[in-house]
Amino acid sequence: MNKLLKIRQLAPNVKEYIIDAPDIARHAKPGQFIILRVDKDGERVPFTICDSDKEKGTVTLLVQTIGYSTELMASLPEGGYIEDMVGPLGNATDLSEFKKILLIGGGIGSAVIYPQAKYRKSVGMPCDVIIGAKNKELIMYEDEFRANSENLYIVTDDGSYGDKGFVTTKLEELIAAGKEYDCVFAVGPMIMMKVVCDVTKKYGLHTVVSMNSIMVDGTGMCGGCRLTYDGKVKYACVDGPEFDGHLIDFDEAMKRSRFYYEKEQECRLRGKKI
Repeated sequence: MNKLLKIRQLAPNVKEYIIDAPDIARHAKPGQFIILRVDKDGERVPFTICDSDKEKGTVTLLVQTIGYSTELMASLPEGGYIEDMVGPLGNATDLSEFKKILLIGGGIGSAVIYPQAKYRKSVGMPCDVIIGAKNKELIMYEDEFRANSENLYIVTDDGSYGDKGFVTTKLEELIAAGKEYDCVFAVGPMIMMKVVCDVTKKYGLHTVVSMNSIMVDGTGMCGGCRLTYDGKVKYACVDGPEFDGHLIDFDEAMKRSRFYYEKEQECRLRGKKI
């Protein structure tokens, strides 16, 4: 069992969990994920590792409450336990060939780009960062990004904080202002990543996205995270979770991601596991 050492409310329905997991923390790298079960009968749920501390033996996760298992996890107290956790899984982020990187996080996607911002700052190559959300309440990790980025740009859909607009609005502004990047790493809602890729493709700007949000069992066995990539079938959990965004069939991926939505909501309302 893994102890929940600290729980912090970051936004409505989003909590940060610092979990005792020394073996995972020892090997974790930016971009990798874990799979946990809240209780012994629980479903296996994948989450990206938001941060880790080898000395303290801890792993940090950001969890949005959207279904049965995340609701169950949200009910646990600080000092409580989850049944088990395995990892690190997936391929680590490798942006070593790039010098000037722009990180873009939409909503809880900030949890995925933060480890890369922290790592690049630690090796003396800080990134520019754009974080966006619907409103001020949903902006997460602002202080952490300010401490670990070259420039931080904040945008909200309603203009309640930072600049009014979308992350793509700010992306276009930066390019128009003469900012030069050799790579964009974007993580967030599927439609956000698709539109970011539409923009960057116009400028021939290499773009990496994370497809972690479509993963289910995290081992490649269930097939739930399959996608069409450069005309071939790939699996986010074992082949990714990160891919060249310009080669992903986003329209297909978005359609498949909604396939079980009604069934998921039905099970959640009944208080049963899927």
